[in-house]
Amino acid sequence: MQNIIIAFAKQTDVQNFKSILLRGGFEPAYTCTTGAQVLTAMENLGSGVVVCGYRLGDMLCTELAGDMPEYFQMLLVASPNKADEMTFSEKVVYLPTPLKKTDFYSTLTLMVEGVQKRRKKIKEKRRFRSSEDQRIVDEAKALLMERHKMTEPEAHKYLQKCSMDSGTSLLETAEMVISLNE
Repeated sequence: MQNIIIAFAKQTDVQNFKSILLRGGFEPAYTCTTGAQVLTAMENLGSGVVVCGYRLGDMLCTELAGDMPEYFQMLLVASPNKADEMTFSEKVVYLPTPLKKTDFYSTLTLMVEGVQKRRKKIKEKRRFRSSEDQRIVDEAKALLMERHKMTEPEAHKYLQKCSMDSGTSLLETAEMVISLNE
């Protein structure tokens, strides 16, 4: 899924960019004319790229860029005289008008892939525990196995269920089990 949001102040611009994207093999998830609509769309998607102009119905692109979640990037399409007035964050990629379709498609492809890779990398990083964290989880499992005559898979499943029920991480749940035992 590409998770592309198109956002321009004028509905005709939105439709034009939507048609350009569709011809290029991209499927926009949302089309918006205001920054508030874009923010709502971002909440629903979780990650992606916002293709927008300098001005939206209720805010400038710089304001929107400041409110973007970490898994989003902005592809700003604007005239050079508008862009000269702005300073861009690392989340914003600027393409000047008039726009070449090949530049637009290749830039958008790279941005979508970059967002997906960054999100995947962060998820992978969260998946692995440090040796100290793993030691704490193992200690909690050992306590459960000793006190409640559980097998290792049962103790792990118990920690997972308690973690989900309480809305805490597995590590925090393991620490609670250990502290309750002391």
